[in-house]
Amino acid sequence: MAGQLILGLTILVGIHELGHMLTAKWFGMRVEKYAIGFPPTLVSKKIGETEYMIGLIPLGGFVKISGMIDESLDTATMDQEPQPWEFRAKPAWQRLIVMMGGIIFNVITGIIIFAVLTYTYGESYLLAKDVKYGIVTNEIGESMGLREGDKIVGINGKPLVEFNDVYSPEVLLDKNGSYTVERDGQQVTVPVPADLIDKLADGDRMGFIMQREPFAVETVKAKSPADIAGLQPGDRITQVGGQPVQFFHELQQELQKQKGKTVPLTVARGDEQLTLKTAVEEDGTIGFYPKMLLPRATREYGVLASIPVGAEKAFGVITTNIKGFAKIFRREVSASKALSGPIGIAQIFGGNFSWINFWAITAMLSMVLAFMNFLPIPALDGGHVVFLTYEIISGRKPSDTFLENAQKVGMVLLLGLMGFAIFNDVIKTFFN
Repeated sequence: MAGQLILGLTILVGIHELGHMLTAKWFGMRVEKYAIGFPPTLVSKKIGETEYMIGLIPLGGFVKISGMIDESLDTATMDQEPQPWEFRAKPAWQRLIVMMGGIIFNVITGIIIFAVLTYTYGESYLLAKDVKYGIVTNEIGESMGLREGDKIVGINGKPLVEFNDVYSPEVLLDKNGSYTVERDGQQVTVPVPADLIDKLADGDRMGFIMQREPFAVETVKAKSPADIAGLQPGDRITQVGGQPVQFFHELQQELQKQKGKTVPLTVARGDEQLTLKTAVEEDGTIGFYPKMLLPRATREYGVLASIPVGAEKAFGVITTNIKGFAKIFRREVSASKALSGPIGIAQIFGGNFSWINFWAITAMLSMVLAFMNFLPIPALDGGHVVFLTYEIISGRKPSDTFLENAQKVGMVLLLGLMGFAIFNDVIKTFFN
């Protein structure tokens, strides 16, 4: 997990700072240092006027531009006359583009990654009409009115076409979100509570809404209990310890009851019915990968068609973040449950490396990085954008003393927010 996080953030931070550096050089500004990571220095090389550095602490980076008051708070030359190559000597519109450079590069990166993934792998989807056995839910879903076997046919009053849209921010973050379900031949509207995100942060997110799905054995792990028992690819497990199982979640539930025990499995293999005895691991597994049997389709895209789809996915991340912040400000979701730091982000990557998963999460983080940097907080790019926009509109530049003090305030806010996120991660990971 940590390795994937460090690799992903190193790529994104490098691209972000590259956006600042290239736009600054484009306008003739002197870039003193381009750094990925923070000191102590691992590798450093000066090329021309710029020192390129890789630091030991990987979660960040910076670009030092001559004549700019930034997080380094280096004001040694600010009392002297501005030099033509300095940031402060350039027109406000050029300085604005430089400050937006990192954000723009992250947005472009997010769009490109999403577009490439879309073109390469297409989009696999499950039609809502093919979820013919209905859903299974957990205590969170039951508390809001969902029931096992419900067939979800609509969200927010609109027909549900693709099943995965049941997890869409359009319904989970909407003020008046709702599911329309078919139950016992009737349609029932199930409102989405305003604090659902809070409940999902505390509970089992994966079990909130899942399709009830038949399964077969796809592959068996070598030397696992299933392998020792003689389970084979293509087998259909129909009973565990004498209890019938039709759907994969039922198998999981029965195995959880039998942890650490040896149980009989009834298996359909072709036209035969076999009984196998298998040990159940302490985590409630026996060592096979399932093949899910509901029909799925893949939507394929050409090169040009994948670009707008990638852009839609990229900006969807920003829309989701905006809706999430709105819920925090309306106190419908607590910040402690909604915000994550490095530990929480690392957990999103998971323990096993998946090429698709890594790049999809990296694309998402690229858009999150762009969004967070655009927030109007001094010490972030968004804070500089606010001051530069004021200068362009009013024709008056804020004093260097004001900018320096604003930078200090911003640094305190950011360090406090980072400390809160890390502390919050520790509490959620080790004490919940």
